[in-house]
Amino acid sequence: MRSVVSLCLLLAVPAAAQQAPAPAQPTPYQRAIAAGYKAAMLCSGIFNAGRTEAQVAADELRGIYPEYQALVAELPAKVDHAGRTVTVAWSDTLPPRRAQWVRQQGCTNFPIGDAELTVSTGGRDGRTAAGPDSRAWPMGDAGVRPRPSPALAATVDRAFDRATYGQNSETVGVVVLRDGKVVAERYRDGFGLYTSNRTWSVAKSLAGAVLGVAQAQGAIDVAQPAPVPEWQSLGDPRRQITTDQLLRMSSGLHSATAGNRTDAIYFGGTAVTEEAVAWPLEVRPGTRFRYANNDTLLAVRALRAKLGEERHRDFPARELFLKLGMNHTVAETDWKGNYILSSQVWSTARDLARFGQFMLQDGVWQERRLLPAGWMAESLRPSGPQPASGPGYGRTLWLFGPKQGLPEGSYAAQGNRGQYVMVIPSERLVVVRRGEDPGPARFDIAKFTADVLAAK
Repeated sequence: MRSVVSLCLLLAVPAAAQQAPAPAQPTPYQRAIAAGYKAAMLCSGIFNAGRTEAQVAADELRGIYPEYQALVAELPAKVDHAGRTVTVAWSDTLPPRRAQWVRQQGCTNFPIGDAELTVSTGGRDGRTAAGPDSRAWPMGDAGVRPRPSPALAATVDRAFDRATYGQNSETVGVVVLRDGKVVAERYRDGFGLYTSNRTWSVAKSLAGAVLGVAQAQGAIDVAQPAPVPEWQSLGDPRRQITTDQLLRMSSGLHSATAGNRTDAIYFGGTAVTEEAVAWPLEVRPGTRFRYANNDTLLAVRALRAKLGEERHRDFPARELFLKLGMNHTVAETDWKGNYILSSQVWSTARDLARFGQFMLQDGVWQERRLLPAGWMAESLRPSGPQPASGPGYGRTLWLFGPKQGLPEGSYAAQGNRGQYVMVIPSERLVVVRRGEDPGPARFDIAKFTADVLAAK
């Protein structure tokens, strides 16, 4: 927003001089990234979620990063339903950007300039079911009959009105659990019980749980230096960074931008083991909070090294998702097999509700402990440096409380475009809100959760 002084100066300038400068021509790299964005989102939206090309264009491809929005709209896409691929032309001299779907693995975005790479189909036993699971809730879908009170139903309805909790916000799904039971549930047209969408940074909290399961199995100790293979040269100062510091966003590593921009990996087809491992140390580990996708990617890279290739291939699905009944969830990888577990997971609202309940139950599911005893308590302890404002940060989880109008001990997994899994332990409550919030639109999850609490 312009300041009053700036606005007055603008109004004093002749109209002809107020014309905005002509936008710069997009660089070839920007065109390539935009094409990769479109290929990735169409591929996953169509083949993971079962949505149409028009539906993905109206939601997942609307209100995206402004430098790509116009390009994404104009670059031509070709969807090959038989071959489960999407290609997007962007250059007169290089091949189209390409994303390919494989059952149980989701979509892989290939590098800029690729024309011949293929996806390995070996090793994964994760399931992404197309419809209901006949088992009883929470492992399946049988027996779910939400009967919200009138007050709760009205509160959930207001989440979809694009105004009450954020102007122009776009809610596509809400699930509310109390005592582990679905007490309210609603979806927008075009979405439903078994329609997944991208978790964005909710995946970071999933990654934290995957690391926790691995620690319970003795595969890794997050308190120890992260065993990132690319850092093991004698004298590399990054060898001192612990996996826990990576999970707490306190690695001390430099990155191009703070926040959720990892475009080369997410949409450029660059592998985690090519880019994320290369950033240098900038400050002493454990002394600065800097939210960065790379930290999560590096923690998962370290886990891959400890697990070995065969065990790593299906570890998130086999050891977490399937055990929680998250059968409509798929974690995608780059073309070199690295999980992009900072963002690139597609999941349903019900599956994320299962995950929220799992955290609420201290990492115990169906009377079986999957997370180490004390893992959740430590994940909710703000032991590292903290964000300058807003909620605190634990180990891959955002920490809420009275300052946000919520009970002490509340916490959330949250991601871009309005993805939230809010847990209120004192009220035995889980609130999942899925969104496709465009551009600057923001959904007020704290206010919505407070209203859910008040509605009972």
